[in-house]
Amino acid sequence: MNLVTIKQASAATGVSAKMIRHYESIGLIKAPTRTENRYRHYSEAELHDLGFIRRSRDLGFSIEDIRHLLSLWRDRSRTSADVKAIALRQIAELDAKAAALAEMSRTLKQLAESCHGDDRPDCPILEALDRPPCCKP
Repeated sequence: MNLVTIKQASAATGVSAKMIRHYESIGLIKAPTRTENRYRHYSEAELHDLGFIRRSRDLGFSIEDIRHLLSLWRDRSRTSADVKAIALRQIAELDAKAAALAEMSRTLKQLAESCHGDDRPDCPILEALDRPPCCKP
């Protein structure tokens, strides 16, 4: 079995050493083999899991979703419907976030367009930020 250090695991997977230790502490990955000097050493299977986690995080999945996806990946009797349901829920969440970001962008563009951007002190952007949410136009 070919084992690598946490530094090598980080370089191979793109997951920082800090996050590797965090994933270990929350049980997302199992505790790695430790040498006599207490250094962590990771196997190919653990590197796979770290890569899986990294790609899942890149797609915005939560830690709990990743935990579930890892469980499904390991379960050869899984149904693809279970995996698809998680992916579809993530798509809906991403779409909702994208819509919220688009609305924020539209609002900020309107505010920026209403600001003269000159030497005058009055600024519609600051005025809008100063109003309570109940009173925004």
